[in-house]
Amino acid sequence: MTLALVLDCSDPDALAPFWARALGYRVVRGNPPYVVLGDPGGVGPELLLQRVSEPKRGKNRMHMDLRVPRMEPELARLRALGARTVRGPFDDNGWLTTVLQDPQGNEFCVLEVPDAACPADQRPEAAESTAPDGPSS
Repeated sequence: MTLALVLDCSDPDALAPFWARALGYRVVRGNPPYVVLGDPGGVGPELLLQRVSEPKRGKNRMHMDLRVPRMEPELARLRALGARTVRGPFDDNGWLTTVLQDPQGNEFCVLEVPDAACPADQRPEAAESTAPDGPSS
């Protein structure tokens, strides 16, 4: 069995660049009504953006959580891509959480992984200690 995620949207071609950059994915193929995004490393599930004619109403029944070692840099990156903050950051059972919307209004969350749940090599202090000297390009 393989898991694929399907996200309804009004314009998959317009939304694909946002999700590709947000997830580090690439557009694999497009065959209306879908645009398929895939993890270049082959680890994560495919994300299918599906064109639907009806407008989005209310809160998504299912959403994606993007778990990151540090909240603020990720929020800045996603906002620069076109995301909009809906709520947060707030504490959700020990996880710092912010609810965002993609450019077509689909909600998703960014969660800062608590140190206890984050592998030592992925903690912010580990990234800082292995960062190269000087500015990056």
